[in-house]
Amino acid sequence: MRSLLSRRRETTDGPPLGLLLLSGVIAVSVLFPLTYLVFEATTVETGRLWEMLVRPQTATVVTNSLLLMTGVTVLSALIGVPLAWLTVQTDLPFRRFWAVVAALPLVVPSYIGAFAFVSAFGPQGEFQSILEPLGIQELPEIYGLPGATLVITLYTYPYVYLTVRAALLSFDTTLLDAARTLNHDTWTAFRRVTLPQVRPAIVAGSLLAALYAVSDFGTPAIMQLPVFTQQIFLEYRSFGRDYAAFLSLQLLVIVLVVLVLEWWARPDRTVQGDGSEGASEPVVELGAWRWPATLLPAGVTGIALLVPLWILGLWLVTADPDARPSLAFELEYAVNSVLVAGAAALVAVLVALPVAYVAARHDSPLSTIFERSTYVGFAVPGIVLGLALVSFATAYEGIRQTYGLTALPALYQTIPLLVFAYVIRFMPQAVGSIRTTTLQVDAKLVEAAHTLGETPLRTFRKVTLPLIAPGVTAGAALVFLTTMKELPATLLLRPTGFETLVTIIWKAQGEAFFQYAVIPALLLLAVSGLSLLVLLTQGGREGL
Repeated sequence: MRSLLSRRRETTDGPPLGLLLLSGVIAVSVLFPLTYLVFEATTVETGRLWEMLVRPQTATVVTNSLLLMTGVTVLSALIGVPLAWLTVQTDLPFRRFWAVVAALPLVVPSYIGAFAFVSAFGPQGEFQSILEPLGIQELPEIYGLPGATLVITLYTYPYVYLTVRAALLSFDTTLLDAARTLNHDTWTAFRRVTLPQVRPAIVAGSLLAALYAVSDFGTPAIMQLPVFTQQIFLEYRSFGRDYAAFLSLQLLVIVLVVLVLEWWARPDRTVQGDGSEGASEPVVELGAWRWPATLLPAGVTGIALLVPLWILGLWLVTADPDARPSLAFELEYAVNSVLVAGAAALVAVLVALPVAYVAARHDSPLSTIFERSTYVGFAVPGIVLGLALVSFATAYEGIRQTYGLTALPALYQTIPLLVFAYVIRFMPQAVGSIRTTTLQVDAKLVEAAHTLGETPLRTFRKVTLPLIAPGVTAGAALVFLTTMKELPATLLLRPTGFETLVTIIWKAQGEAFFQYAVIPALLLLAVSGLSLLVLLTQGGREGL
């Protein structure tokens, strides 16, 4: 780390003015649409605002959202931390196999998991039909807060698992040897030695789980749980845009509070490794618990993966292709998804390059502020970003029509606006990847090119760009693959008649013709699998 920082400081004294201005324009473009939510909320009369605030519905939405976020965060930590510990530091049977399998639920978009669980365990579901001959006429309620918490947890705990596992892989195993010499048992050594060292990773992973839970739209909607994201969408569809904006601002406040709490809870110290491959061999013997311990990874991953695969496979073989022909899969849906995701990946990389390069190469307060500003879109829920852009586009359209500015292009429900939303939402993935690889470029190579008379632009094109190409490619791949799965922003901003894989899945589940969601869902699972592959390869071979 010290060498990377020294490389950064060996560059020029300050960032080039042109690149700095370009980074500033990009940062402002990311933040600007969100101001329309504030504008729309502030135009509402005070009496109307108070009436919206004291609605019983508002209290229900806030309570459910907070309970859902808290439940998912706690359960994700309770599952992810033990799984990471078992697959890194113990002699768990087939631990390398479980290390990969435990991350696979990240492949399944939570809304696909939600309608699979509803079809399996809901009223008159597949599981109940299996148990009915045994005299079991009713199963526990899958809808509501318990069901939503369970489903989201099953597909978000890998955030905690992967971050804690990465920390444990760099853990100084000699500390555990020292604990054993002090006659600490396994639990005491974990509590007093391992847990404090990986606490930053637990906090980081829990933050991702919390943000996902509070911003998830599909699962609460399918589970019929009134939360912010679901209520915002319903109000928007029923033309209650002022109340939707009001709820969006409340949701943004919760997101900001979560970020502040994460910053406050994050320890100053980080995990320190011993420079060895100590984590490659187990250091904790489970003894009599060795085989029973496999029940945790087998149970969690079995429920998370086998239920969706069982339901999708069942629909695939029992589907009636003539039940609703309008929902039948067409190649156009996949092509549309690929085209908009590809455009978003390309634009995201192009705008991320100057921001990431300036932030990595120049120690400037402004460059740091501009880089951090781009991460706002990633923290903002997709439903809120979509509503903000709808407000922006409709205001623009009103000005365009009022003043007869027909020469200006339309924005509302257009492909460019949809791609813009994707770029705001997922550009941080490209920024982070490009910034990391830029930090690894030796500044002496750049200086050598300058001494040979190369201009800064030619130096970047001939020296820096080839060296950071893996980071650029990885960033583009991550933006592409996550864009393919984005649901709420797509529903709000897509042009009329423009169907993608996620929109046809949503239509199929909304009309209860689940069989028509099978092929799009399987395609999305394949795409998500590629996304996980990118994450694992970015982490290196030791991450497996």
